[in-house]
Amino acid sequence: MKRFLLSPVSGHTARQYLFALISAPLGIAGFVYVVVTLAVGGALSFTFVGLPLIATAIFLAKQYGGLQRAMARKLLDVDIEAPLPNARWKTAHGLLAKLGAALGDLAAWRSQAYLLVRFPLGVAYLMTLGLGVVEGMVMVAYPIWWSVFDVQNKDSHGVVHHSALQLGDGFYFDTWPRALLVTVAGVVWVFAGVWLLKFWLWLDTLLMRVLLGPTSSERRVEELTVSRAHAVDDSAARLRRIERDLHDGAQAQLVALAMQLGEAKENLDATGGGAELDLVETRALIDTAHRNAKQAINELRDLARGIHPAVLDNGLRDALGTLAARSAMPVTVNVALAERPDRAIETIAYFCAAELLTNAAKHGAPTRAALAVVQEEGKLTLLVEDDGRGGARVGYGGGLAGLLDRVRTVEGSLDVDSPQGGPTRVVVKLPMHV
Repeated sequence: MKRFLLSPVSGHTARQYLFALISAPLGIAGFVYVVVTLAVGGALSFTFVGLPLIATAIFLAKQYGGLQRAMARKLLDVDIEAPLPNARWKTAHGLLAKLGAALGDLAAWRSQAYLLVRFPLGVAYLMTLGLGVVEGMVMVAYPIWWSVFDVQNKDSHGVVHHSALQLGDGFYFDTWPRALLVTVAGVVWVFAGVWLLKFWLWLDTLLMRVLLGPTSSERRVEELTVSRAHAVDDSAARLRRIERDLHDGAQAQLVALAMQLGEAKENLDATGGGAELDLVETRALIDTAHRNAKQAINELRDLARGIHPAVLDNGLRDALGTLAARSAMPVTVNVALAERPDRAIETIAYFCAAELLTNAAKHGAPTRAALAVVQEEGKLTLLVEDDGRGGARVGYGGGLAGLLDRVRTVEGSLDVDSPQGGPTRVVVKLPMHV
């Protein structure tokens, strides 16, 4: 209620006034600009001047779209994404190719359309500000200027004439109760004007999102491009990690194993030449080689499990149950799937659950956690919840950022709800099939 009562004089509404005041003449001028340039360019299209004129006009309209988005961001606190750059322009060579790329820029044409359809909003801004807000303010201040400027004069016929506000024939607001009644009407008038202006601004914001921002297909292309880049980087990082683990782990163990077996072989060969055999030393070398062989086998097994856990061969239910059993905290598991997802989806879900449980135990200090996997609307939904201290965020370079990149490679999503003090609730949604 307080916010509503103070809305006409709040700082946010003042910025809205400024946006409407600037946008109204710009919108009307933009409409005239589009009509004139399209008419002249269309009339001259049979010459070499017409099409370049149209291309220049839509290019300038696109630049105006950037200005409009900046104004919305600064004054309305509305952040509208910029459309994707014209990819054809970068690859076009030659004058005709550049001209074709400019004329084929759909984002520029949408900016032209915004200037056209926004003309009625420009007029509405002016009328709402003038006839609504300003006139309402004048009515609110009516008792002041009535008491100062009201003059009563009698004409030659004895009829009294007022400079006070008049309603109908002979009814003047020339007393304090009547003047205060005008003030009340002015307050109502101001509130009506303010909220009507907010409606026009909401409609304008909707138009900006549709015509000045990227389309759903453009957003999809950008998301897929980013996801593909993350997938390539992730694959390269995994290959480097596997190479490093093989080089520093299993390979080193196998090299040591070969050296120890070589020494044992030299001792045995020396026995064949008549030298005395040191059985204790040879047995020690063979025991060490045997331990190194088992250690190398274990490291290779762990490495293979990191690539694809063998427990996933039995399905996600058994894999998550094993994961919960190895967790440092009590974890309840509930898996309800009507069908088995693709192996790639199971792998992503498994590693997401493993990372989320590890993060919870490491950073949240919970006493328990719950892990659930259900199938909803054709999608696999993974829910991990704990009663820790909360505060989890998807930050750059963190574990949750890596999970977000992983799920985006298959058009999935990740939502984190983790207020300070807990609990933490992470929902991962994946398609059932790639």
